Amino acid sequence: MVEKRKSRQTVTFELEQFLPYRLSILSNLVSQGLARIYQQDYGLSVPEWRVIAVLGRYPGLTASQLGERTVMDKVTISRAVNSLLKRKLVERFRDEGDRRKRPLRVSDGPGRKLLDHLIPLALDYQDALWDRLSKREKKHFESLMRKLFQGVSV
Repeated sequence: MVEKRKSRQTVTFELEQFLPYRLSILSNLVSQGLARIYQQDYGLSVPEWRVIAVLGRYPGLTASQLGERTVMDKVTISRAVNSLLKRKLVERFRDEGDRRKRPLRVSDGPGRKLLDHLIPLALDYQDALWDRLSKREKKHFESLMRKLFQGVSV
């Protein structure tokens, strides 16, 4: 929830110190670093990686549910899903409870094999980031992240 503060009439706005900007830059840099791994060797875009990773963890999501989980727009999700479908890395199936739904899952063959290669690489990348922080800093960072997530409304 955003609180309104008193009017700031003579404020100098320093973008480099603006928290949303800094978080966005950090997120982009981390994503780009990881993206080099799966783009170069596996030809996946950032949205494709996110879709296949989420489906690996939560099989059976629809495209709109993927959008909610990844906070990506419909067009981006659609392009990523279509590309992964063409490459047979994910597959659609019928929901017997609701025939209008077209849930997705990582394909048993090539999709699962790709994910089995990518997950250790992603975890190694994460470990390299975590190694820059002490055990105490990691705990503190996790606590701060929880607080920030709780304070954000979409």
